[in-house]
Amino acid sequence: MKIKPLADRVVIKLVEAEEKTKTGIFLTASAQEKPQVAEVIAVGPGAHTEDGKLIPMDVKVGDKVIAAKYAGTEVKMDGVEYTIVKQSDILAIVD
Repeated sequence: MKIKPLADRVVIKLVEAEEKTKTGIFLTASAQEKPQVAEVIAVGPGAHTEDGKLIPMDVKVGDKVIAAKYAGTEVKMDGVEYTIVKQSDILAIVD
């Protein structure tokens, strides 16, 4: 099954949190922070202005992004968790 976002919405998948610190200490699942970096899985066509012009999307599939911490709607499809956010909830693209 495939998710196709509408308007200016973006489907993202959170990148797994680090299980080990830089100094080599392993973290339990409860001690790990929720990751904010995500990969863009699908992008909607963009929003329309009042006069009908299409506003293009700034992100594309495969981009790594930082999204607002509590933004979006979480969905589970085929055992994988995704978050659907508006493009305005994406704070930055990570290079």
